[in-house]
Amino acid sequence: MMAVILAGGEGTRLRPLTYKIPKALIPIQGKTLTEQVFAIYKKVGVTDIYLSVAYLADRIKEYFGDGGNFGFEIKYLEEKKRMGTAGPLLLLKSQGRIPQEHFFMSNGDNLFALDLKEMLEFHTRNDAVATIALTKVKDPTHFGIAKPEGEKILAFIEKPTIEEAPSLYASSGYYILSPAAFNYLPNQDFAMMENDIWPAIAKDGKLFGFKSEAQWFDTGTPQRHQQVEKEWRGV
Repeated sequence: MMAVILAGGEGTRLRPLTYKIPKALIPIQGKTLTEQVFAIYKKVGVTDIYLSVAYLADRIKEYFGDGGNFGFEIKYLEEKKRMGTAGPLLLLKSQGRIPQEHFFMSNGDNLFALDLKEMLEFHTRNDAVATIALTKVKDPTHFGIAKPEGEKILAFIEKPTIEEAPSLYASSGYYILSPAAFNYLPNQDFAMMENDIWPAIAKDGKLFGFKSEAQWFDTGTPQRHQQVEKEWRGV
């Protein structure tokens, strides 16, 4: 199986740490953040990884190489200019490398000890075009919050007030996509999953939410990075 990991961000909220170290290589419990993400995917049998890179891309390529030392075959999708969170999909489509089966996709700065095998079964059973892993949060005002209807997701509300929040389930940054998801890409060189892709799939009733109570962290700030270093239990 294949996974796409978004690892091109500048990590501005983690500065000064990320002035010289790409976010993908920041240390978490003796390994890089990306290696911790690898461990999540290894457990479900992923063998092929696409790393989407941009900021300090050469440092990331030098560290991971072809992936042989990490138990994967790693290829790179390099953005020469900002293409948005759907950038890796735009590049795969333009390069004629659309996957022929379901695949995983995730933000490279999120760690989630969810059962990806169970999530894949959920995705397949529902004949979903896309399934988003949802994590329950205490304060919805800091996240994109799902508006659910049964197992389907109708929409996301970004950083709602407590009164506006349709649920307490936030997007975890972990997804499963079917090849049909590429049909929803706009004919342009910049697109956002949250603004362009998810709403279009939801409109067709093909966007589903997989709820998990497993340990989840967004490592995007110094405070959260310190918390992950102390509390992440792995998969």
